[in-house]
Amino acid sequence: MSAGTLAQVGIARITTEPLDLAAHIAAVSGPSTGAVATFLGTVRDHDPGAAGEVTLLEYSAHPDAERILGEIAAACGEGVECTVAVSHRIGELQIGDAAVVVAVGSPHRAEAFEVCRAVIERIKTELPVWKRQHDASGTASWVGL
Repeated sequence: MSAGTLAQVGIARITTEPLDLAAHIAAVSGPSTGAVATFLGTVRDHDPGAAGEVTLLEYSAHPDAERILGEIAAACGEGVECTVAVSHRIGELQIGDAAVVVAVGSPHRAEAFEVCRAVIERIKTELPVWKRQHDASGTASWVGL
């Protein structure tokens, strides 16, 4: 790909369904793929802002979130020969559930790692998805608003 060319996007999805890492890897794999880098973000049982142990997360998304997710994926791979597959789950997620999956396939590992990291970092700052955190005390609070 030449500079100014956006990456191929195999998957860009906001969903209430459980996320499938293998499907994301398959979406970025092919004969010219020499490296696949992945990121799997899961729900953990603690957070510095929680009053106690985290028991549940609720994610909600703006109606344009899926389009924006696709734009983030394409832009992060600009000028790099790669394919990006990314999904973010919304709804109620339990401890251990996958909340976000990113997979990047490219001919070389350095580019795959670089694009994968760029995608997740931009998701954290730009994607209109919001998290409501529930803790063991029964308290629920919005995070990152």
